[in-house]
Amino acid sequence: MHHLPIARRDLIAGAAALALVRPARAAPRTADPVVTAPAGRWRGTTEAGVHVFRGIRYGVDPTRFRFQPVTAPAPSRDTLAATDFGPSCPQRANIDDQNEDCLFLNVWTPDARRGANRPVMVYFHGGAYTTGTVVDPLVYGHKLAADGDVVVVTVNHRLNALGYLYLARLDPRFPDSGNVGQRDQLLALRWIRDNIATFGGDPSRVMLFGQSGGGAKIATLLAMPDATGLFHAAATMSGQQVTASGPLNATRRAQAFLARLKATPAEAATLPIARLVDALAAEDPILGGGVYMGPVLDMRSLQRHPFWPDAHPLGRHIPLILGNTREETRAFIAPQPDLHWTNLAERIAPQLRVDAPPEWVVAQYRAQFPAMTPEDILYRATTAGRSWPGQVIEAEARAAAGSPAWVYQLDYASPVRPGGRAAHTDDIPLVFGTLDAPGSMSGTGPAARALSQRMMAAFVSLATHGNPGRDWRHHTLPTRATMVFDTTSQAVNDPRRWERELFARFPYIQPGT
Repeated sequence: MHHLPIARRDLIAGAAALALVRPARAAPRTADPVVTAPAGRWRGTTEAGVHVFRGIRYGVDPTRFRFQPVTAPAPSRDTLAATDFGPSCPQRANIDDQNEDCLFLNVWTPDARRGANRPVMVYFHGGAYTTGTVVDPLVYGHKLAADGDVVVVTVNHRLNALGYLYLARLDPRFPDSGNVGQRDQLLALRWIRDNIATFGGDPSRVMLFGQSGGGAKIATLLAMPDATGLFHAAATMSGQQVTASGPLNATRRAQAFLARLKATPAEAATLPIARLVDALAAEDPILGGGVYMGPVLDMRSLQRHPFWPDAHPLGRHIPLILGNTREETRAFIAPQPDLHWTNLAERIAPQLRVDAPPEWVVAQYRAQFPAMTPEDILYRATTAGRSWPGQVIEAEARAAAGSPAWVYQLDYASPVRPGGRAAHTDDIPLVFGTLDAPGSMSGTGPAARALSQRMMAAFVSLATHGNPGRDWRHHTLPTRATMVFDTTSQAVNDPRRWERELFARFPYIQPGT
């Protein structure tokens, strides 16, 4: 492993990052901000020196158009209150205010006025394609908008069966049903293109970023013809979409869902939403467990897999950050007090996304890292064989195509989580600056603040300039330069070469495909 030291170290890095993040320009705060845009007129609030507009409708109520794309609402002549978040999509999760009428976005801006021309950063939430919401303090945009001098937009859209139930082969009246959630995102991006200038944003500098399922949604958008020109840079955080669900498997999943629902597609289009949410417990006929929902290769919205057999030509020109955390699966796999060498392989087996002999995997890790404990290997091996391969494939596909890409690995150990280490979702508060939000595992000490400023600055730089900074090298082959974010951040060539090569001998199949 070859290290490339860079001059900035911990506090120096934080100071340099602050220099990259321009201070927000002051604006009069004598009254609630009001914006008049082509799509309507809204009154927001001023909070922490930032203009905030919550719950702006970007799509008509989809309740009457279940399993179908919808259009933008007609412009309103009235001044609408944009002071409360809109509902989140119905789902099997403990999230308040769920409603099928969920096509709303939120805007944070240092100064809601035309001509400010700030970069725009649009966030899509995680939760695979089945759960999640942007109504979460972890992804509130106050800090990022103020410190980064950018416009932040967060988007809710249809999920699970409402967004991805592929019915086209069962009922021709629903030809786009397998990608309705993706088409909602396109509708939101068109709204941003047409209206964001009046909120102080620059529609020619729109960057998408998303964590987990949000990153996968962005990888899918990179392969969608209708997304062309709607965004100009992107960052995926622990979320990839190498391949989409094939139409035959997606149809089998729809049949399993409808069997649980005891309904035809036409009947499902009018049933109470609670019935559909309950039917999500149907067993997946391919993967087992709950029925999978995700984008479908329907040859309409999506005509080719995003990263198979290579990086989709449509998205190759988009500057892209790809990141992951060192031990992703610490967020999924609970601590196991009874774990020991005799049952480690058994515990690893169901967590892998490659068909590798788990006993052999354990033996390889023990030989390579003799000081590791069973717990160490559990999280390292399941991360390398489950959560990481998709990112490796995407990064190498971009490198092979000569496309601009930068890769990061978050190593910063949580001071809050038992066992520490860097797990899935740990990068969210670092990028948003929401270190003290409920659910954050970053802590609020000097190291966390410095790292947050460093990561925030890199993302803002991508939105502003199309690159994350001069000290972050492109990810190319065979060097595989990677920015390792930690209390001391540094560029490292191929930092997990041994693990990458270990799992590269087994084909990776995207869950859902």
